[in-house]
Amino acid sequence: MTSTNDKTAPAKPAPRGMRRNLASYGDPGFSLFLRKAFIKAAGFSDDALDRPIIGITNTFSDFNPCHGNVPRLIEAVKRGVMLAGGLPMEFPTVSIHESFSNPTSMFLRNLMAIDTEEMIRAQPMDSVVLIGGCDKTVPAQLMGAVSADIPAIQLITGPMLVGHHKGEILGACTDCRRLWGQHRAGTIDEAEIEVLSGRLAPTQGTCMVMGTASTMGCLVEALGIALPGTGTIPATHADRIRAAEASGKQAVALAKGGARPSELLTETAFRNAMVVLQAIGGSTNGLVHLAAIARRAGLSIDLEEFDAIGRAVPVLIDLKPSGDHYMEHFHWAGGVPKLMKELRAHLALDAITISGQTIGEIAEAAEEVPNQTIIRSAANPLKQTGGMAVLRGNLAPGGAVIKHSAASPALLQHTGRAVVFDSVEDMVTRMDDPALDVTADDVLVLRNAGPKGAPGMPEAGYLPIPKKLAQAGVKDMVRISDARMSGTAFGTIVLHITPESAVGGPLGLVRDGDLIRLDVPARQIELLVEAAELDRRRGEWQAPAHLREPSRGYRGLYLKSVLQADEGCDFDFC
Repeated sequence: MTSTNDKTAPAKPAPRGMRRNLASYGDPGFSLFLRKAFIKAAGFSDDALDRPIIGITNTFSDFNPCHGNVPRLIEAVKRGVMLAGGLPMEFPTVSIHESFSNPTSMFLRNLMAIDTEEMIRAQPMDSVVLIGGCDKTVPAQLMGAVSADIPAIQLITGPMLVGHHKGEILGACTDCRRLWGQHRAGTIDEAEIEVLSGRLAPTQGTCMVMGTASTMGCLVEALGIALPGTGTIPATHADRIRAAEASGKQAVALAKGGARPSELLTETAFRNAMVVLQAIGGSTNGLVHLAAIARRAGLSIDLEEFDAIGRAVPVLIDLKPSGDHYMEHFHWAGGVPKLMKELRAHLALDAITISGQTIGEIAEAAEEVPNQTIIRSAANPLKQTGGMAVLRGNLAPGGAVIKHSAASPALLQHTGRAVVFDSVEDMVTRMDDPALDVTADDVLVLRNAGPKGAPGMPEAGYLPIPKKLAQAGVKDMVRISDARMSGTAFGTIVLHITPESAVGGPLGLVRDGDLIRLDVPARQIELLVEAAELDRRRGEWQAPAHLREPSRGYRGLYLKSVLQADEGCDFDFC
């Protein structure tokens, strides 16, 4: 409606506190009266109810040891909120742990994102503190927060401390995979592997190597939606509790007029995040998650730009699996602020952050730690180029990704025979068969393991070395799939092949014995089969049975709506 002088009438200020997001009874006054009547049953005073309301997501679960410290973090966030004059209100959401999510954590990420978004929308809060750590929880929370678009601040649960065994420092889950490989090869027996299971993850918190959880802990700082220095603090340290209190205080400031996610998470912020993702040798999952978060903000991640960044930005962090150290060492060396100081030439330093500082101001204020070697300078990088490369070719017209900083250099240009597994189940059944026709020079191919094909895009892209080859001492082979891989893993592994085989992608046309050429410097992945033969095979192809049959509930929604990896595997309607 316009006024009589044809000027737009001034917008009414948005409702705040208890007046936000009223339940609909047809009478807003009654809705507010009823809301206050019920909340006063919990003992709240009028003074408390008149203050800015700060939502706090409670993602604690007995099934989620990565979030074992969440109750203490909530307590500290509440303290910070009250010290700043706000009213803290915690609320539960879905909690996802990698090892306790069937069929996969990725299958449930979008459900958690929807849950988070709708609970923020449904309940009265002027800002929200998102507490998460395990791999898919932080992306889900950011996806939901961007869509709900009220001021939000991310609080990371933090990495666990290192483990020890026979004088060796251990880190979940890079060493989980390495030691399990030795167990499969017969060099570690049942008794010792059982002992190791109690030493690989010795405290609460997320994996202490540069897996997906650690990657997201770094990226939230690069995006500017977490307080500087808070993404890497170990889960068990007092600084983690102080970071929670500080996040609560900042949430009150945000509630009084701070930037919303749509104002923070701009093209510039995502480009900064891509620079940091390459420089930390981060998880390939991080790229999928950035694509999903960006899509919620109405943006897209340009894979060619990401690859170009990787050619210009070196890996500077000496952490497993690309290097030798662990997250606690990175944190005490200066963390993300110090890393960004080394990356100043590649970052947009004027990007704003949740703290009110710019990225440049945070970088300039970074702590200088004498003689530390974890965060390298650009003149002395761990790797000359970034952690990841984007590949194209007739096998991956929509793109594929390889974490070449954690691969065997000798295999980055390789041609070999395809040894094809039609599904994860087929791989499990045949991989260790002594009669399997496979050599160390072959290329292991897993298909029907993508977003729709598995479903849920499992972390099955880390195909194990066939047992008979592992026993012969083979440590790495070229492996390709439309699945994902944990960021903790080492190997020459091509992932996220798009489009996936289950929707008709070229990976579904590969046959045993076909030659496949990988050329990472040239950014190519090619199936060396004549186009006419591929056309013939395409005419014979059928979608997997589960995509030809009706599905109900969340699974049905997922199979109908999930997008491919290059668009973040979000739902098409989000």
